[in-house]
Amino acid sequence: MAGSQSRFEEWPPAFCFPGSTREGGETEVFNMSRKLHEFAVWLEFLVGAGLAIFFHSVLHYQEAAYVIFGIGMLLSLATFLVKEEIGKTKEALLVEYQKAHEIPFELARISDPDCRAKAQELIAGTKRTITLLQHGFIPLDEAEFYLEGARLAEQATGRLKAVDPITAGWLTRGALIKYYQSNLRALDRGVRITRIFILDREHLDDPEVQEALLTQYRDDIDVRVAFGSELPAARDLEEIVCSWDFAVYDERCVTDSCGQSGKSFGKKTSSPDEVAKYLRLFDLIEHNAQAVVVEGDRIVIPTGHCRTKPPEEAAELCEGT
Repeated sequence: MAGSQSRFEEWPPAFCFPGSTREGGETEVFNMSRKLHEFAVWLEFLVGAGLAIFFHSVLHYQEAAYVIFGIGMLLSLATFLVKEEIGKTKEALLVEYQKAHEIPFELARISDPDCRAKAQELIAGTKRTITLLQHGFIPLDEAEFYLEGARLAEQATGRLKAVDPITAGWLTRGALIKYYQSNLRALDRGVRITRIFILDREHLDDPEVQEALLTQYRDDIDVRVAFGSELPAARDLEEIVCSWDFAVYDERCVTDSCGQSGKSFGKKTSSPDEVAKYLRLFDLIEHNAQAVVVEGDRIVIPTGHCRTKPPEEAAELCEGT
């Protein structure tokens, strides 16, 4: 009906929002309830005292008067304590209720359909973030991801295990360059770095791929190559949550790139259970990876008996064949 307000528009109740039009009425009801409780305490005290006076003065039964007065005092005290506890519990429940229903109540105030749809998208994103946090992962955007990777590389003292796809920008993008420089400083401190690149077999001869592999090989990084067609599909592995793009630092912390833009670009975890999953995944990929050697100015994969040797031994064996 025109001029009338729908039930939905009347929801949520105004008492849940400070400053609402009905807040004053709710406050008055709450104050009246408190006064009734206080009156009950005084009533019990007066009844007990009156009965005690009656038994003492009229019936001259002093023992009963003392007992009645004592019981009346105890009942008054018990009522007072129960009243206080009920008041505290009511206030605490009201606060929890407001916290639990704050977002639904605020959503109910959005009348525009497009705005409401956008709000639902924001809530869905927040739920995904909370799910990650519940599993011990901290979501990172792209800048935070590379900054956190560089920080962890600077703190590494023993071993850095990384799996990376061959992507454009290893030698040109500022964030990747600074991350790689942190890797070089870790090498200077004696940290062992093993990096397994995931690529397609036909891309191995690409000049940009060759430059990225050769640069890292000559910087004493243990470079391996794994072909995506030889690895299990991500959906076949419980450990895979995002992509073949992660690093394990000293077997205590992991950064993983999800390959998406925005706040969901990557994540970080220090959870021992999750780190153990990534270590197992790295071992699986390493088992399918191949060492590389340099022939002239090219990175190649050795064949035959030198294929599975470490890079230094593989180079010596292949040179002698």
